[in-house]
Amino acid sequence: MDFLAIFPATILAYSGYIAALLVALTVIVFIHEYGHFKVARLCGMKVDVFSIGFGREIWGWNDRHGTRWKIGWLPVGGYVKFAGDLNVTSLPDANTPAQPDEFHGKPIWQRALVVLAGPVANFILAFVLFAAAFFLLGDQVPGPRIGEVIAGSPAEQAGLKPNDLVLKVDGKKVQAFNDIVLVVRDSPGKSLVFDIDRSGEPVALTITPAAEVIDREFYGKFTIGKIGAAASQDPSNFHDVSLMRAMQLSANEISRIVELTIKYVGRLIVGQDTLAQLGGVGTMAKLSGDAASSGIFPYIGMIGLLSVSIGLINLFPIPMLDGGHLVFYAIEAIRRKPLGPQAQEWSFRIGFVVVIFIMLVGNMNDLMRAVLGNLAY
Repeated sequence: MDFLAIFPATILAYSGYIAALLVALTVIVFIHEYGHFKVARLCGMKVDVFSIGFGREIWGWNDRHGTRWKIGWLPVGGYVKFAGDLNVTSLPDANTPAQPDEFHGKPIWQRALVVLAGPVANFILAFVLFAAAFFLLGDQVPGPRIGEVIAGSPAEQAGLKPNDLVLKVDGKKVQAFNDIVLVVRDSPGKSLVFDIDRSGEPVALTITPAAEVIDREFYGKFTIGKIGAAASQDPSNFHDVSLMRAMQLSANEISRIVELTIKYVGRLIVGQDTLAQLGGVGTMAKLSGDAASSGIFPYIGMIGLLSVSIGLINLFPIPMLDGGHLVFYAIEAIRRKPLGPQAQEWSFRIGFVVVIFIMLVGNMNDLMRAVLGNLAY
């Protein structure tokens, strides 16, 4: 195959995923920016622009408070521009004193709340979506009773039997089979204590999940833990999910995503992992398209996953991101005066370079996966 011919073919292959990604990103970005906007309004700040997308405006209107709501031609993000901002990164205009209704005319705690509101809004969106999905799935969620135990598996070797009711795994209470799956999947090679109810008798088993490498082709290879047991398919093992339980499952899912992300970043810092797992627009498009083609609940789950990821990444202490702004406010609170305009400007330039580098690596990884995938055929 001609190498150059791969690129148009790759773009065409991804074209079916673009709509799913754009819908997901539009919802996530709107909620993120609306978090900033709403708290700013509550703090009495004037907002000049609320934009979904960047670049030239293709449609917009002014509300009664004078805010310009608009959609830009490049729908891959958004921003809120406050009165007194020099640009969309919320740098102040050093030549003009801040007015009382401007962002930089407000106390530090209010500015910090406005900045924090965007990522928090993403977490709230994910919480609502996950909880709704768990609640509406209802009796499709199997309980923690064991059905099949595969011969020769770690589960069988440890003494796990069909019809065992799992109460706890590694000290964590379980209420659904997926609770067991999540702990086992993240613990390859780690000994886990299973507290079992076996026909009314308490039993404690130590099971070490086998490490299994999963090749998800475009998404790369991942190592997960497996014990070789499946949920009971008996009707009594399926039950409705109460609203409180759905909320608990939602919180657990968000906690798991955050924990895995932070662990990956930690492994990167100490050199135990590589940037090869990073994905870019292609990965997000494929994840969104695959989820949308699988049904409404997988798609809702994917929007929740992306929302948590975007909210968490924005909290990283990188200048230009929300977390970077929070670091500046912390420094300002300690020094009792903000960093100088030149220091802030150079910090944002460095942050911009870091963000662009991460995006380039992610998109290059996507490209290489697509190229290698096409060459393999």
